[in-house]
Amino acid sequence: MSFGRLERRDPPNPMGEINMTPLIDVMLVLLVIFMITAPLMSTSLRLDLPESQAATVSEAPAFIAVALTPDGGLLLGDERLPPPLFQQRLAALAKTNPQLEVQLRADKTVPYGQVAELIGWLQTAGLNRIAFVAEAPTPGR
Repeated sequence: MSFGRLERRDPPNPMGEINMTPLIDVMLVLLVIFMITAPLMSTSLRLDLPESQAATVSEAPAFIAVALTPDGGLLLGDERLPPPLFQQRLAALAKTNPQLEVQLRADKTVPYGQVAELIGWLQTAGLNRIAFVAEAPTPGR
């Protein structure tokens, strides 16, 4: 047996082309990532809160119920309050317990602008734990 180098007759030619396959693979992976994340970056909220299969009130240790009626009335617990007094009560509740959870109930016909304004009042008062309460759908639907 002889051990030695295999002799080449002519030196290897340099590769003059770029291999496009890995570049195309990377591009397709990036395309898939952007296709998945693009819908998550939208700023609009499409909410249909009135019904949910999992509509149960959470077991929060401390919570207050806030409701927005179809005519624009504000309820804090069971007490109907005008907006200025409502905001004062929210500020007082936030001072006593900043970890208080707000369970927000809004009628289906209430415009989203009023709900957003109410959420702004809650956050201004210092109440940041907000839960949206929905009703379970009726069995016939």
